[in-house]
Amino acid sequence: MPLFASYLRVYEPLTAFDRDRQSYWRRYVREGRAVAPLEGPGRQRSSVIEALGAGWTRLPDLPDEAYVLEADDTLLVCPWNLRIRVAEAALSARDGVPPVLADAFVPPILAGQAKAAVDDWRSGARVLEHGMPRLHEQTATWGVPLRWFVLFEAAERDLVINPSDRRALRYRTEISKARRRAQRALSVLRKSVGEAPITEAVEEAARWLEEFHPRSVVELDYAGLVRLLSDEALADDDSTDLVAAGLAGLSRGKAEEASAAYDRLVARWRAVQLLERCN
Repeated sequence: MPLFASYLRVYEPLTAFDRDRQSYWRRYVREGRAVAPLEGPGRQRSSVIEALGAGWTRLPDLPDEAYVLEADDTLLVCPWNLRIRVAEAALSARDGVPPVLADAFVPPILAGQAKAAVDDWRSGARVLEHGMPRLHEQTATWGVPLRWFVLFEAAERDLVINPSDRRALRYRTEISKARRRAQRALSVLRKSVGEAPITEAVEEAARWLEEFHPRSVVELDYAGLVRLLSDEALADDDSTDLVAAGLAGLSRGKAEEASAAYDRLVARWRAVQLLERCN
C-alpha cells in the first residue's frame, strides 16, 4: 500500500555519472531490477526497516536502487540514495527534541554514524565529476509543497483514472524548463514580497535543480495522495494554474488576484493535510 506522500524526482542521463556508476546502472536495467514508481515507496520503507533492525544501533548499508525512465531513446536514472536519506532523517528527527527523547527515538550510536555519513557526503568524498553531491528525490507527506508547482505547467500533467488501471497523477518536464520557471518566480517574488518564506522556499528548490545534468527530467508524482482524492478532484486539480495565476497577479501589481489564487491553493491542500488527523 503506497504512503500518503508526494515525490519530486530528478532523472539524470547516464553521462551525469562516473564510469563505474554508468556500468552499474546499465547492468541494473539490463537485469530488469528497476522498480516502478508505484512500487518504490513501499519497497524503500520495507528495505530501510529491515536493514535498521529492532535496536536501531547502526546505519545500514542499503543496496543501490533507482527509478528508470526512457525519454527520446535516452536512459535516465533517479537513484534512491537510501543510506544518506536515512542518515539525514535520523539527524532531523533529533533536531529540537530534548536529549532524553532524542536518544529514545534515534540512539546516540546511530546518530553518530549518521552524522559521519552525511559529513562525508557533503565534504566531497562522493562528489561526481561535475557538481556537488546530490539526492535525486524529495518527499512530502500529506500534501504537495506549493513551491513544487512552480516548476510545472498544466500541459505536462499525466492523469490516469481508468478503473481498469491504477490511478496516478504526475507531471514531467525538462529540467531546463523547470529552472527557467523557478528563476522567473524568484524574480517576481523578490520584487513583490521580498525575502519572505515563500521566496526562500522557491530559492531552495531552484538551487537544488542546479545540481543536476542539463538534460535531466523533473517529475512531480502525487503517488499515494491519489488515494485521498476522488476521480473528480484529480481531474479538476489546477494547482499549477493557480500558482501561475498568483505569480502573474504579483507581477502586474494585482495583489487581490494573487491573494485569491493563493487562498484557493492553500485551502485545497490544507483539506488534504487535515486528513492526517483522522482516525
